[in-house]
Amino acid sequence: MSVYKVDLCGVNTATLPLLNDDEKKVLFDKIKDGDTEAKETYIRGNLRLVLSVIKRFSSSGENADDLFQIGCIGLLKSINNFDPTLGVKFSTYAVPMIIGEIRRYLRDNNTIRVSRSLKDRAYKIMVAKEAFRKEHQKEPTFAELSSLTGFTEDEILYCLDAMQNPLSLYDPVYNDGDDTLYVMDQVRDKKNTEDHWLLNLSLKEALEQLNDRQQDIITKRFLQGKTQMEVAEEIHISQAQVSRLEKSALKSMRAHL
Repeated sequence: MSVYKVDLCGVNTATLPLLNDDEKKVLFDKIKDGDTEAKETYIRGNLRLVLSVIKRFSSSGENADDLFQIGCIGLLKSINNFDPTLGVKFSTYAVPMIIGEIRRYLRDNNTIRVSRSLKDRAYKIMVAKEAFRKEHQKEPTFAELSSLTGFTEDEILYCLDAMQNPLSLYDPVYNDGDDTLYVMDQVRDKKNTEDHWLLNLSLKEALEQLNDRQQDIITKRFLQGKTQMEVAEEIHISQAQVSRLEKSALKSMRAHL
């Protein structure tokens, strides 16, 4: 996702105005009096703030225009709810609001559907995490988050994991200018290993040493998952005979292996 382009949602970001603190104060006083033109100017004067925030989400894979629009919604909510008498800079108040709006959008539009209750719990955890980080200037432990939210540490881990964006096996991990290393190159295949392949080959050879009836029984029992009674009904012999033939076949296969 490129967020460095000049034009976002029809807005030329290179021409956006920069407001100083005095201008912001004057405009905000007018906004409180219902001046819509002042509100429009205030919004345009803070669009660079939205642009700086969406750069944090460059790895999300979402379209920059979409994130910019969602960020503008967060900016508008910030303007509507900001109280300048608290002595806090508008940007300090607005950034978490914009980030929260974008995170909600990403969660609600995740390709993996997550239940609303799980999303709500995850949001509560992230709010507590952000508040703790601001107050203590460090990342909270799971124990501290558990104390703040009332959730168990396992619940916290489950909720946060559920909100992670899915990773494609074809996402690049490293590129040295020549060959690109992808996620799938670092995933171990426990099934198709050399040892497993050799074992399958040996089993196939062992199976070929049996007569046709023994091969049929072993195939039905261990490859098709049928019971001895089902095999007996299919090949029209007794279950006791199937059991004896199966034991004999397995003994022959063990000897071959």
